[in-house]
Amino acid sequence: MSEEHRPVERPAGLRHHDAQARAQMRRERFYDLVIKVVDELPPEFLDKLENLDVGVADWPSPSQLTKSNIRSKYGLLGLYEGVPHTRRGRGYGMVLPDKITIFRKPIESRCRSWGEAEEEIRRVVLHEIAHHFGTDEHTLRTIEGDRQRRKPPP
Repeated sequence: MSEEHRPVERPAGLRHHDAQARAQMRRERFYDLVIKVVDELPPEFLDKLENLDVGVADWPSPSQLTKSNIRSKYGLLGLYEGVPHTRRGRGYGMVLPDKITIFRKPIESRCRSWGEAEEEIRRVVLHEIAHHFGTDEHTLRTIEGDRQRRKPPP
């Protein structure tokens, strides 16, 4: 007589806990990639990131989408909110920190691997830091387009 083998079934609660743990690990890995990009900035830029908070959110809020004039929550990958260096005068001080938010879910939805995600995170973080230093959206889009055209095909 042969013994029937069945897969070991875990209680449903344990599977849910595993999924939560994996999701938390993805969030942490994403955040670590954002911090890595900031930490790897050249010292001449890193030293000028005063009064700036960089964070990660899953999705943009409705008000962030409205401010950015973007309709789809998948369309906003990052957002700089604050007073760019080029608009700070002698009276600038004693203000809340500027804020850069990187949106995890829209970036993850565009990427098929962690390598792609790291590349996209780098692009978005640098884009938002450029806004912090006063570069406007049109100029950034032109620079990014030029960079894409010069990039060798895979």
